[in-house]
Amino acid sequence: MDVAQRSAARPVRSAVVVNPVKVDDLDDFRASVDGTLTAAGWPAPRWYQTTPEEPGRSQTAAAVAAGAEIVFVAGGDGTILSAVSALVGTDTAMAVLPAGTGNLLAANLGLSTDVAAGLEVALEGGLRRLDVGEVDGQHFTVMAGMGFDARMLDGTSDTAKARFGWPAYVVGALRHIRDRRMNVTVRIDGGEPIRRKAQTVLVANVGRLQGGVRLLTQARPDDGLLDVAILTPRLLRHWLALGWAVLRRKERVPSMEVFRGTRVEIASDRAQPRQLDGDLIQIGRLLDVQVQPKALWMCVPQPADHPDLAEDADAAAERGHRLAKPATTA
Repeated sequence: MDVAQRSAARPVRSAVVVNPVKVDDLDDFRASVDGTLTAAGWPAPRWYQTTPEEPGRSQTAAAVAAGAEIVFVAGGDGTILSAVSALVGTDTAMAVLPAGTGNLLAANLGLSTDVAAGLEVALEGGLRRLDVGEVDGQHFTVMAGMGFDARMLDGTSDTAKARFGWPAYVVGALRHIRDRRMNVTVRIDGGEPIRRKAQTVLVANVGRLQGGVRLLTQARPDDGLLDVAILTPRLLRHWLALGWAVLRRKERVPSMEVFRGTRVEIASDRAQPRQLDGDLIQIGRLLDVQVQPKALWMCVPQPADHPDLAEDADAAAERGHRLAKPATTA
């Protein structure tokens, strides 16, 4: 019996990997999750807490070893990133319970910071094998980047994110919008080098940024390809034109070129901040990304095969809140 068939059966063995720093009241959070799953006929999940030294990979691996068919991951981008690397290549599915200010994967699933929606998505059994990207043994589900995007993340404090949510990133962006561009060489699938003066290069599996903004409208999570966006704005007016086109979902975006491939090698003329799924990694001059096709089972909103992973997220949230009422009032 494969994972999709098992998830449709009852009961389903599950686990929760939670970053306690990202949850305001861990006892209340646990009672709500346990109560919602119990109300749906599932057994109570095993619980694993992350630590600064062990941010989620070992806990997720332990959950898999203990027989979990679904691992709920509650935390920010770093927690998700760590859990993904433990789940790649296994038959255990991941479900996102966004905590704190949310994360990029939650944004692409349309979940924002809605825990009830995350639970409902798993309970309804929508499962899909997603591609993942790999960089130096680490895996990501949304996008990797070098340059401006990573500087923006570095320039946004946790305090600001906790207070304002994703709009806090706007402040971080404004701090670096006039930064000197980098000279980059991009090589896709071993082809001819592409040389540009760029602010940032993004390698994406799906196309949404923080706040649900779709930067790459043609990106698909399971097509075996990575979308490569090279952003080259030089002046403020270039940034404004780029942003306006993205918000209006234009097919052609000024100061942005898009390519596709299975392996992307990016080399900069100087060391740059780098990020995976919104989590900063060590600065460097190189970013070597390759795709692992259909390597991760993911709990997704229905219909599970829709090109947009967030297609039914709002309706799932409404159903989830109705189911969660007995758990939160008990």
